[in-house]
Amino acid sequence: MHLFAGSTHPALSASLAKELGMPLGDIVLKKFSSGECYVRYNESIRGQEVYLIQAPGCNAHDALFELFLMCQAAKLSFASHVHIVLPYFPYSRQDRIAEPREPISAKLMASLLENAGAEHIITLNLHSDQIQGFFSVPVDVLDARPIFADYFQKKIKNPVVVSPDIGGAKQAKKFADVLGADLAILHKTRSAHQEAKILEVVGEVEGRTCILYDDMIDTAGTLITAKNALLEKGAHKDIYVAATHPLFSGPAIERLKKANFKEVVVTDSIPVTAKFKGLTVLPIAPLLAKVIRHIDTKQSVTDIYKKK
Repeated sequence: MHLFAGSTHPALSASLAKELGMPLGDIVLKKFSSGECYVRYNESIRGQEVYLIQAPGCNAHDALFELFLMCQAAKLSFASHVHIVLPYFPYSRQDRIAEPREPISAKLMASLLENAGAEHIITLNLHSDQIQGFFSVPVDVLDARPIFADYFQKKIKNPVVVSPDIGGAKQAKKFADVLGADLAILHKTRSAHQEAKILEVVGEVEGRTCILYDDMIDTAGTLITAKNALLEKGAHKDIYVAATHPLFSGPAIERLKKANFKEVVVTDSIPVTAKFKGLTVLPIAPLLAKVIRHIDTKQSVTDIYKKK
């Protein structure tokens, strides 16, 4: 087994290699003066199982193209199998045609990865389950739920897990079940991209400590609106946030600083450079390493979650 890292998240790549007890593979990644990417493996991978880790954030385009070239170079170098570790799947929210004449961008990303040579995808908390169906190769969709559960079980007693919209209710319910907590759901509508309005709070939140549970934080507009809606319904002033992917785009950091959440808990699926009071970043490398070991030894990945 060989593990090679893209250029986007060296800290996560180094942590994963340490968890696996192996060095990162020797690969050249650079750009020409024209902006074109260049990739070359500096060691033989003929007949080997190759794992490529890339963790693009908001500006995903260069990272994706670098990953496509890494895939193709591995296939052309006679790698036995090419496994892609892509903790955050870019374009995951564009998974259907919501308005006339739109692309299904998530489906295109799946096709490009396959055409580049990817034979297996390992990702974390997809925005919607249907994205798995865009691939014709195996996809292991991991869940950060155990990571958050271990953290919050030691921190809060008798919380209410709150889904910020109906689409996330299924995952929020699973998280609530692990914590032994109640569930509340916010009924949300969007007047435009990245603009949300809460119409109703379904569930009992009065006097309760709430954990807003979502797959990502983009501009943080939904979280701010959700917090205000919960406080209006009498929720305890200490409101927590748990979200897997910290995109933190646009005004997100300033909004989160002003919102004064009790704590914003995310994973390091995306490089987190911003810092503010109450931000906690949980590592995903132990989970990724455990999954890769199970795959390499042909064990069930599902068994990892049976204890949770």
